[in-house]
Amino acid sequence: MLSRIGHWINERWPVVPLIRLVLDEEIPGGARFAYTEGSAILTLFLLQAVTGLLQIFFYVPTVDHAYNSLGFLRTEVPFGWLIHNLHYWGAQVMIIVVVLHMVRVFLWGAYKKPRELTWLAGVFLLLTTMGLSFTGGPLAWDQHGYWAGEVGTSIAGTTPVVGDLVKRLLRGGEEMGQLTLSRFFAMHTMVFPLGLLALFGVHFVAFRRFGSAGPWEEEKKKGHEPFWPHQAFKDTITISVLLFLLIALSVFIPPAFSGPADVQDTTYVPKPEWNFLFLYEALKYFQGPLEPVGTVGVPTLMVSLLLLLPFIDRNPERNPFRRPVALLLGLLFLGIITVLTLMGYYSPGFAQGAVARTERTGPGEQERKKESIPSAPGVSSAGEGRVLGLFRDAGCTGCHRVEGSGGTTAPALNRGGLKNRGRAWLIEQIRNPGAHNPSTIMPSFAHLPREQVNAMVSFLMGAPGEAPAPAPAASAARKTPSPLSRRAELSGGSSVPDAGGASGAAAGIIGSAGRGGALFKDFCASCHGPDGAKPVPNPGSREGTVPPLNPVRKELYSADPKVFARNIDRIIQNGSVPAGGKASLSMPAFGATHTLTQQEIANIEAYILELNGVDRAQLIRPGMRPLPFFFLVTAVYVLFILVQGGLRIKNNVPDS
Repeated sequence: MLSRIGHWINERWPVVPLIRLVLDEEIPGGARFAYTEGSAILTLFLLQAVTGLLQIFFYVPTVDHAYNSLGFLRTEVPFGWLIHNLHYWGAQVMIIVVVLHMVRVFLWGAYKKPRELTWLAGVFLLLTTMGLSFTGGPLAWDQHGYWAGEVGTSIAGTTPVVGDLVKRLLRGGEEMGQLTLSRFFAMHTMVFPLGLLALFGVHFVAFRRFGSAGPWEEEKKKGHEPFWPHQAFKDTITISVLLFLLIALSVFIPPAFSGPADVQDTTYVPKPEWNFLFLYEALKYFQGPLEPVGTVGVPTLMVSLLLLLPFIDRNPERNPFRRPVALLLGLLFLGIITVLTLMGYYSPGFAQGAVARTERTGPGEQERKKESIPSAPGVSSAGEGRVLGLFRDAGCTGCHRVEGSGGTTAPALNRGGLKNRGRAWLIEQIRNPGAHNPSTIMPSFAHLPREQVNAMVSFLMGAPGEAPAPAPAASAARKTPSPLSRRAELSGGSSVPDAGGASGAAAGIIGSAGRGGALFKDFCASCHGPDGAKPVPNPGSREGTVPPLNPVRKELYSADPKVFARNIDRIIQNGSVPAGGKASLSMPAFGATHTLTQQEIANIEAYILELNGVDRAQLIRPGMRPLPFFFLVTAVYVLFILVQGGLRIKNNVPDS
């Protein structure tokens, strides 16, 4: 029955001839594992296509839902973690395999006449793969992907004459936003994959036109072996090892949750994807008027050298040991890229906030001098109430008593009380208290706008003047004037009213525990202690200290990360006053006053959960837990290798 169906199809479509075209290939010098990169690259591309298509069924390409939709896929869709992780690691490994393939072709001299077109198609395959990597990162719309896209499009924007146009076309405007995500999604799922398929076709046809170059020694090229079954066996082994490696990476090194994109996070260090780090590092040596040399000249020179290689090196000799100049230059080219990549990976980079980002002229300006804050008007009696509000909203009154109200665990802050310190010292104390006392528990308030810092300093020095007017309430829900309300609006966060314990948007966001740790140190550690384990005294409260967070109170703890996050989110959003109302310290309403964005609160919550042994990104419906799945795959893989080895031995046993 099956043979009849196959015969019917073959009469109407050339199935058998196409199979023979692929399999009936004579390999000079016989089959080798060195020839398996092509099949590995094709397999990785097919894996990317399948896992990418499966992700599209759950992914929502909007700035409001992209991060959460991928979080849902990874934690609540059976085997969603495997789909996403395979797609992530497949992309990284595919770039490495393509580069290794080109290095092997270069060493063997297989780019020379008459195989120039095969080499050119391979170069464009590499560039298209890099394009897929560039457009894929921002689709998660997390901190890492957002800033990778921001840095990449900024680099493109420095191109002479057409730079601004290119950047606007990529972003869909001046800033990263919904149009950016839509365009990157279109390029990643349609434009580049179709281009890659076309290039695969060109590369395959050009390769089959002249066949494999084979070994460079003529004696070793005399023997021939067909692709099937000898080379096919080696390809199968390589592909199986590659797939096993990808599954192991997916199980043991899953991509981390970096938190949703937050343009107001002043501590995040933006860097591009790892495969663009060499360019990122090279830009540091071309600043000011030379910046276009780094952003355009360097990559153009690199690509031009690759494309022109077959036409520059016309020597027919293929033995690498008889091509010392070409070999040395090739190794130098590869070595420079490798060193720059490692330097870019380990470089500290630079942190930037909203102001620094908008003022930055280009990606080459990596080392910025600290911006001096000019003197500002002080505070008159009419504006004094507004400045007291600044101290309260920033959380200063949690430790300091300001004009008769607030905490007592730190020195009082009264109008004119620190006049002798000087403006420069006070500004530094607010923005970087560790500069004056490395062991201080006072957090940094570098995120505060310049006008607010100046108003606070003028108040402490007792100078006359006016405080900056608070932002007007946008709705009845915003009853408390908030000097930082624009942070949530700019970053796409939701405004959270003080609803007497209502959860905010952060409770439904999977934050980054790593980012949360840095925020915890700045905003929470001064009261709750380092790592939440050694809270400071709080006279007048029931416990006598600020509540510990490591471990957290039993009524707040839950093994379910969603429940745990909601329990602590209510307090972070709306604040808390200890029972009796006589305590010196109280919990500020970080969400209701917009002191922190919803993304930042989500990160802090992830950190608190981690302190208590709960993973905010815990797999809720994994289909199968990663570790048992890996053991199952290992057993199947060992059986596969034994079967392949047995078949190989059987085929090599001579007939009796």
